[in-house]
Amino acid sequence: LGYPARMPKIAELLANNRRWAQTQREREPDFFKRLSRQQAPQYLWIGCADSRVPANEIIGLPPGEVFVHRNVANVVAHGDLNCLSTIQFAVDVLKVKHILVVGHYGCGGVQAVLDQSRLGLVDNWLRHVGDVLIKHRAMLDEVDLDSLRHARLCELNVIEQAANVCLTTVVQDAWARGQKLAVHAWIYSLFDGQIRPLGMRVEQPHALLDAQAGALARLTRPLDFAR
Repeated sequence: LGYPARMPKIAELLANNRRWAQTQREREPDFFKRLSRQQAPQYLWIGCADSRVPANEIIGLPPGEVFVHRNVANVVAHGDLNCLSTIQFAVDVLKVKHILVVGHYGCGGVQAVLDQSRLGLVDNWLRHVGDVLIKHRAMLDEVDLDSLRHARLCELNVIEQAANVCLTTVVQDAWARGQKLAVHAWIYSLFDGQIRPLGMRVEQPHALLDAQAGALARLTRPLDFAR
């Protein structure tokens, strides 16, 4: 009995789609013809599945310009074939030039780790964020306010996941054959809509340790996020 009550919402989504398609055709008559050709994005976005963080819209790029992978808490796990396959397709087939690992302040997955909440199956996935917490517990213990500790763990998680991207065989092999590819660690603020680079950009395998250390050193300064 509950299903028909939701139908108007679904119908509204379809109506919205028709209006959007019409608007695109009015703005650019060849928009869909161009979009239907082989995609050639320059960027792979690895971000959180949070509905408040739409990749294309945040960086002002239209459909076809960003290849996107999202999951809870923007985790890059070396055993996650979904994420690894996305990275492989982006790097080896699409030949993206940049991999953007983008977390966000106010991440519910990160908060669940800090609160030691039991949410169900996702708890197993969030162990990856828990590993980041354990690794950087000393730095986190220096932060007094809970809200700032949450923000700091969001930042640390992005840095560690960006490092994980750099350590994948796909990225290592791309660098070994001379392919131009840069990995970036960014964080997005829900409070002001701005992206903040975390000072980590890696373009060669030998640069990872220094880039990661530099990004972590910058985090010893006062937190830079909108409250």
